[in-house]
Amino acid sequence: MAAALSFPIIDMSLLDGAERPAAMGLLRDACESWGFFEILNHGISTELMDEVEKMTKDHYKRVREQRFLEFASKTLKEGCDDVNKAEKLDWESTFFVRHLPESNIADIPDLDDDYRRLMKRFAAELETLAERLLDLLCENLGLEKGYLTKAFRGPAGAPTFGTKVSSYPPCPRPDLVKGLRAHTDAGGIILLFQDDSVGGLQLLKDGEWVDVPPMRHSIVVNLGDQLEVITNGRYKSVMHRVVAQTDGNRMSIASFYNPGSDAVISPAPALVKEEEAGETYPKFVFEDYMKLYVRHKFEAKEPRFEAFKAMENETPNRIAIA
Repeated sequence: MAAALSFPIIDMSLLDGAERPAAMGLLRDACESWGFFEILNHGISTELMDEVEKMTKDHYKRVREQRFLEFASKTLKEGCDDVNKAEKLDWESTFFVRHLPESNIADIPDLDDDYRRLMKRFAAELETLAERLLDLLCENLGLEKGYLTKAFRGPAGAPTFGTKVSSYPPCPRPDLVKGLRAHTDAGGIILLFQDDSVGGLQLLKDGEWVDVPPMRHSIVVNLGDQLEVITNGRYKSVMHRVVAQTDGNRMSIASFYNPGSDAVISPAPALVKEEEAGETYPKFVFEDYMKLYVRHKFEAKEPRFEAFKAMENETPNRIAIA
């Protein structure tokens, strides 16, 4: 496993001063070479983050821990009996909150009202941060400001935005079960508030697994498959995984700012060179991509792109799965 010494960490306060060109250069390199980076001084208050962390951990302890222990006992027994089955399991306790286009937080059982209100506040801050980051990516790519957010909103005028709240409790057999199996993310830009004391998140770079360093009050950012398509491969989504730990309960709050289900995704014309005209990424409807992704999440992304490219070549005017 490679060391994380050179993992890109960007202080966003530098974007407002004389060091902006250097900070933008670091952001460009992170997007082109890593697909992951960590940001500090991102505008979300430390007090809000501390409150979110406390209430998330309290919620797991109060509501989800016993359920997970029952699942874990069964999982380990089945895994010991069938190694192939264990390889398809993830050692995590999780729930998902949808924010846009319509929130479902009121429908999620076992959440305190205070926790619901807090998560709404946190989601609003993350939405603003995601759109700010997308505009910074536009600047580095030479695209007009707002191009990426507009592409994500689609005909209905709204992105898909949601948060996966996960706990990765101690695992007595990390040799048998992964915390979360390796995958790329299907969507756009992902903002992660992770535990600052329990690690486990790794990304694949140059054939080696690299630790993503836990840092207090940071946000980890990674790029999804849709940004790889829109940038015509200039920026790449990257395989990542969570390694189960024998000690500590890792908190992970990952928020996914994705295209709307009806958004038509294709390479930005400004990023397609004339000589690359026949080698561009495919064009498709995001909802159709997701239908394919859910069946092949833990597999390489390239066959997904190739499937849509083949469909384009067979029926040039068709951009959606029948």
